[in-house]
Amino acid sequence: MRQFSLAGVVLAVALALGGCATSSPDVVQRGDAQRMSQVEDGVILSVRPITIDGSQSGVGTAAGGVIGAVAGSSIGGRRDSIVGGVLGAVVGGMIGNAVERQGTREDGLELLIQLQGGERRSVVQSKGNDVLYPGDKVIIVTTGGKVRVTKAP
Repeated sequence: MRQFSLAGVVLAVALALGGCATSSPDVVQRGDAQRMSQVEDGVILSVRPITIDGSQSGVGTAAGGVIGAVAGSSIGGRRDSIVGGVLGAVVGGMIGNAVERQGTREDGLELLIQLQGGERRSVVQSKGNDVLYPGDKVIIVTTGGKVRVTKAP
């Protein structure tokens, strides 16, 4: 029963982290608000679905390690509890890392875009609210080195 609740805590931490990390074109970082952006017009040549790998901030590893150490140290006598704590920390850290990485994974798109001047650009971003197809007119918005693509107004 105790180990089940500890696993639940690791899962809850990873899911909370998943809600924080996104590369969606519909989510603008606070530091990018009220900043001038460069805008380019283009036409989508191709859209390819991709998976954006999850993050590994270390929070999942740390949380899993602590929970694993606590769970492992409750095994057996003093000597067994030390070994159990160390093993629990290692295994818990590995599980916490995997849960964080899986929980922050996103479906995305690789967009190949032809600009008005003839140049081509490739942009990878998370799926947003806009459904994009080859032939769609789009704008590429660049703010502080970050790029997002949306349908042209």
